[in-house]
Amino acid sequence: MAADIAHLEYDIIIVGAGIAGCAAAKAFGTAGRRVLLLERDLSVPDRIVGELMQPGGINALKSLGLEDCVEGIDGVPCHGYAVFRDGELVEIPYPVNPETGALAVGKSFHHGRFVNKLRIAAKAAKNVTVIEATASSLIKEPVMDGDVILKEKVVGVVTQRKGANDEKYYAPLTLVADGIFSKFRKELTTKATDVRSHFVGLVMQDAPLPLPKHGHVVLAKPSPILMYQIDTHETRILVDVPGTLPSVSSGALKKYMQDEVAHQLPEAIQPCFLAALETDRLRSMPNGFLPPSTNNCEGMILLGDAMNIRHPLTGGGMTVALSDVVMLADLLSPENVPSFTDIDTVISQLERFHWKRKKYCTAINVLAMALYRLFAAEDDDLAVLQRGCFGYFQLGGDCIDGPCGLLSGLIQQPLVLVYHFYLVALYAIYLEFKRGGWQQAHWSFIRAFTVFYAACVTIMPYLWSELKK
Repeated sequence: MAADIAHLEYDIIIVGAGIAGCAAAKAFGTAGRRVLLLERDLSVPDRIVGELMQPGGINALKSLGLEDCVEGIDGVPCHGYAVFRDGELVEIPYPVNPETGALAVGKSFHHGRFVNKLRIAAKAAKNVTVIEATASSLIKEPVMDGDVILKEKVVGVVTQRKGANDEKYYAPLTLVADGIFSKFRKELTTKATDVRSHFVGLVMQDAPLPLPKHGHVVLAKPSPILMYQIDTHETRILVDVPGTLPSVSSGALKKYMQDEVAHQLPEAIQPCFLAALETDRLRSMPNGFLPPSTNNCEGMILLGDAMNIRHPLTGGGMTVALSDVVMLADLLSPENVPSFTDIDTVISQLERFHWKRKKYCTAINVLAMALYRLFAAEDDDLAVLQRGCFGYFQLGGDCIDGPCGLLSGLIQQPLVLVYHFYLVALYAIYLEFKRGGWQQAHWSFIRAFTVFYAACVTIMPYLWSELKK
């Protein structure tokens, strides 16, 4: 519905009309809540990530009644992954989707086209008002105990439009979904995003991918490269660059791509990549990790990348965000919370949300970070684990169904991740003994301990971060 400026009070204000914000607006509006959705810029966004949705994300879209948003945007079905290492390729197909009984299918697309369809759906939803304005600050009121100020609660948002005065909107609940660079995250947590690398993105034209309609991961040095088709003719390539990003303006980044990256790609892709370097703009996004925090700020919720970030290598961000919306809309439904002015009930439900979401987000978050460490392989022990991981995939059967089920968001059991991760470690140790033979048995025995230790320090810190508030 069109924005009604005179109507300044709502049940919930949502800051950010991205994937999480639009989905939440649709869900809460459909439930009968009066929703205000604020977005700084409603033009079609242009990003280099958020372009491959796993089957788990597709299932969440269907639960929200938004499955049509991946149609009519020239998207490409995705049936799994192909992983390259030292000239070898292993295919990792998606397993059966338990909701359909058929092989699971994801979808890759232009991020902006998808978000634009979500915004159209949000605008068309009942009880939803969409306004193009910048949320400049939160409106707070003191929570009193007699004459003593105990804390502050969020009661609304101050917005700015181009060429207009500040406008204030009020609601008992404000949902902040303003993305990876959230300006309001500090209101809820002191945790900072741990940035490990950057993805540098290009679009290749008519690239002959070895396995069409699959995501492709190249285990390059010093870190992995990701490729997937985003429409009929265009293929996204994302090159992970660890450490400090070379300068774009000086030409250092382009030279890095030409000298260090191009020759590690499959031979058929190299001409397309080099051509893209000459015609497309090099753009980058930081890759980092931010564990979730409990939403215990009265009157405010963090959602999406504003709350929880993992490495985009496994494409799990949209699955987590949409699954969060599905769960949050249920926990905060009118049946469970008749009015958002009941702060105690809202806080109680948000506490439940923090722990219940672990079922699906823990496996996706931890897998993304652990797999990135293995695929980047910064030292000899991680290189052994990388060889073991690739060899484990080559075994087929449950050795690919389990990990791919976790990656796709279809298996929502963190213990399955731990099970397969340590099987990979043991298989890596076995391959190292086999590689060294009896003559190197004493060195292989020592290496077994260092590799197992490397496996533990790779996965355990991320698991521990998921267990904390």
